[in-house]
Amino acid sequence: MFILVTGASSGIGRDSALALAAAGHHVIAAARRLPALEQIRSTSITPLHLDLDDPASIAASVAEIDRITEGHGLDVLVNNAGYATAGALAELSDRALRAQFETNVFGLMALTRALLPPMLARGRGRIINVSSVSGRIPAPVLGAYHASKYALEALSDALRMELAPFGVQVVIVEPGTTKSEFASRALAEATKARGTTSRYTAVYDRAAKMEAAFDRFSATTKPVVRAITRAIRVRRPSARYVAPKRFALLIALVRLLPTSWADAAMRRAFGLTRAALAVTEPKQLDI
Repeated sequence: MFILVTGASSGIGRDSALALAAAGHHVIAAARRLPALEQIRSTSITPLHLDLDDPASIAASVAEIDRITEGHGLDVLVNNAGYATAGALAELSDRALRAQFETNVFGLMALTRALLPPMLARGRGRIINVSSVSGRIPAPVLGAYHASKYALEALSDALRMELAPFGVQVVIVEPGTTKSEFASRALAEATKARGTTSRYTAVYDRAAKMEAAFDRFSATTKPVVRAITRAIRVRRPSARYVAPKRFALLIALVRLLPTSWADAAMRRAFGLTRAALAVTEPKQLDI
């Protein structure tokens, strides 16, 4: 099979490309950082430069895929590319918020639409959208990223129903916290967002420490790679795969809790309390 894996220069994307190539598939590994892709080039892995924020890059990539597959097109598209923007939403610029959605949502959908015609013509194909547990459980400081994953979840659900009559299957893979360069880049964003005039400086500091602590207990990319591989291999894949599976319990727990309880737990974890932020009580108006 011809399989395109985006975001293949590191982490989940890179490891998935290597695993799928080892399984005998022809993998087209795409990313912005072409030198990193050259490190995994082989007879089964073809590097491809792709910038999801650039329509011209998407068009050029589609043309190159058509050449590589000799007009057959893709059998499987693994939409894995994405990044996280950190920062309290009250302080996040419109530019940063739009950029988050441009890559994680709009660019992903533009690429998907461009690569669909051969699948529709054959009446067979599969799209694997790598979302996140963050698309099921909201959290502060990473609100923009979580919102983009919530959007991807909804788009994938709709797309799955819309493409089913034409033989194209859509599957969502939801990674939990994994050890990859993605986590360190998110941490760098949190550090960058810190400022002396910010109301949330203490929260950013705490989030950075939490990220470092979580990384020590994070799973490797292996459970996610296994989920992606299974979603490609089985005849009738599930609509969603949570990887590692233990995060499914966390999702269920959060859904069972009253929203106010879940909010309180998150606020305490991130230090979003009046005491932690040294916020004075609002003055009572005399009426």
